[in-house]
Amino acid sequence: MEPESTGGAALPIDQISGFDPQRLRRISQWMEAHVREVRLSGLAVQIARRGEVAFSEHAGYADTATRQPVTPDTIWRIYSMTKPVTSLALLMLYEEGAFQLDQPIADFLPAFGAPRVWKGPGHALGATEPARRQVTIHDLLTHQAGIVYGDPQGNALEQALSAAGLDFDRGFVTMTEAVDALAGFPLAFHPGERWFYGLSTDVLGHLIEVISGQTLGAFLKARIFDPLGMADTGFSVPDHKSSRLATLYDHSSAGFAPSANQDRCVAPVTLESGGGGLVSTMADYQRFATMLLRRGAFDGGALLGRKTFDLMVSNHMGGDLASRGQAHFSETTFEGIGFGLGVSVMLDPARAKIVGSPGEFAWGGMASTAFWVDPVEELTVILMTQLVPSSAYTLRRLLRVLSYQALVG
Repeated sequence: MEPESTGGAALPIDQISGFDPQRLRRISQWMEAHVREVRLSGLAVQIARRGEVAFSEHAGYADTATRQPVTPDTIWRIYSMTKPVTSLALLMLYEEGAFQLDQPIADFLPAFGAPRVWKGPGHALGATEPARRQVTIHDLLTHQAGIVYGDPQGNALEQALSAAGLDFDRGFVTMTEAVDALAGFPLAFHPGERWFYGLSTDVLGHLIEVISGQTLGAFLKARIFDPLGMADTGFSVPDHKSSRLATLYDHSSAGFAPSANQDRCVAPVTLESGGGGLVSTMADYQRFATMLLRRGAFDGGALLGRKTFDLMVSNHMGGDLASRGQAHFSETTFEGIGFGLGVSVMLDPARAKIVGSPGEFAWGGMASTAFWVDPVEELTVILMTQLVPSSAYTLRRLLRVLSYQALVG
């Protein structure tokens, strides 16, 4: 089902699904400049349309110190690009009748049975009140549960979560332990009150384990990765593939420096984060993106029915994210952008002040990876690199402009 790569070779416009090869060259130049000017160690970009890869190139190094180049089989930490995978997996269980979207998560995770809400900045962390209602599965899928990320520089709740190892789920052996610890903290706001990016998808990953009786990694492998042929995607990198793993870098005044979190995905991994733990390759994530473009279908069948898929990529906000409350950290802008069940949804490109199509859906990862799917243009775009944080440069918005400007037919 995966489109065949052209390696970025220039072909006549009518043979590459409406892209101008000379305009695509601007993407190559943009990639090369990021490496030459020491903003990124290396990166890869792939654009596919109507079943064909129109552009697939890589630049720079998977590891700068050793001069190991980025290659088509480089393995990348995709961080929050895990979230759409976990969300789709949960919806597969939804189709089997395992739960309803408006069902309280406490029906499966009793530790969330009596949620309390922090009264907010200016109050002690113990200043709480009972939640007005239970947290539902829909709240988790749409980041409206009041569950936030830890942040050592944030407010009292975020600092407490970080101190407990709940900034990105480090410090625990299993997700069962992490979710149990998370349930002991108050919510940041009443369920359904606003949108705020956080650990909700990690809770969903554990919910999959409880419902299925499998580890999250085993479930994803059996139900998504094996059917789609995503052989290099998982929560850990085995020894025989370790040489293909790109080095993770932190943004610095000098451009970038090796991160202290290199070993998070080195086998064995027992903490399987449904919100940010997967590694993958360009080819593997292309298979996933192509399935999404086909509304849940692939050559061997369908992972989701088309009506469930359409619900997943519909806007569940009633407006854009700017009207639902902004987070200090996210993987999308807010004006003109809505949110579905695990993915952002483009509502109005003019309001978002960026080129695109209404109905396009997307997400990205902390190490500056990104993808989007445009059903109107039958288009998928994937960016792979390894620079933390994703806000260091405007990579995604620039790549969006460069991708669409090359589309002429």
